[in-house]
Amino acid sequence: MATTFLDMKGERKLSQWKELIQDSKSRWEQNAEYWDDYMGEESNRFHRELIRPYTEKLLSIKEGQTILDIACGNGNFSRRLAELGANVVAFDYSSKMVERAIKRSKDYLNQIEYKVIDATNNYDLLELGNEKYDNAVSNMGLMDIADITPLINSLHKILKPNGTFVYSITHPCFQTPGVRKINESEDDNGNLIFKNSIQISKYLTSESYKAIGIKGQTIPHFMFHRSLSYYMNLFFESGFVLDGVEEPSFKKEKDDNKFDWYEIPPVIIFRFRKL
Repeated sequence: MATTFLDMKGERKLSQWKELIQDSKSRWEQNAEYWDDYMGEESNRFHRELIRPYTEKLLSIKEGQTILDIACGNGNFSRRLAELGANVVAFDYSSKMVERAIKRSKDYLNQIEYKVIDATNNYDLLELGNEKYDNAVSNMGLMDIADITPLINSLHKILKPNGTFVYSITHPCFQTPGVRKINESEDDNGNLIFKNSIQISKYLTSESYKAIGIKGQTIPHFMFHRSLSYYMNLFFESGFVLDGVEEPSFKKEKDDNKFDWYEIPPVIIFRFRKL
């Protein structure tokens, strides 16, 4: 069942927040090995075709830069950053996921430093330092974090002047809790035409809900729906400006009756810059 939350205003009791954060963390610990095995070295089509190319475009990575990889998972993108010449500090709050990332990154440990850090914990975030990073990135991570306010406030401190934060999330306009995917067929003068659409009944209310990201994962994990204005206002209030955005979708290869994300973007990628 979905649970409404208002962490931006601090109206949820602290004990409830701690319980939700711990439950979310525990679920990722249980799913860590399965997700790592599934993603492997190359990640999945979703990341290869939608997330990685547009994230790299917005990051505009330069050799020798120091980049922070937030919610790094098994280190797929951390290793890609290292391949492009960056020095990387990467963290996740799942210790099991970080262990897997280290094992997969033996050839890059002179360029990548992995840490176990909880992005909801101000004290954990302090160890990242001040004005240390040229850029920061988070691939499909922020919608899995219960309270993103500590992270966004800390980012303004740890990024260098003019530093950027590029992050991707499931598109909050089109992947809301309870969204319905609709596939219709139409006979248009003897031609069978398939149309895909979605139906949503709510968008503005921030809420947590349980979801399956990969079929077969050990246990559903928590996701946290927030509107576009929710995200943007947090960044604006922390001294960032929005100067880049992408809404990638899959390229249509053939007509069939399978729902896929062609004209409806499943993700959105932002670049915020520190003033």
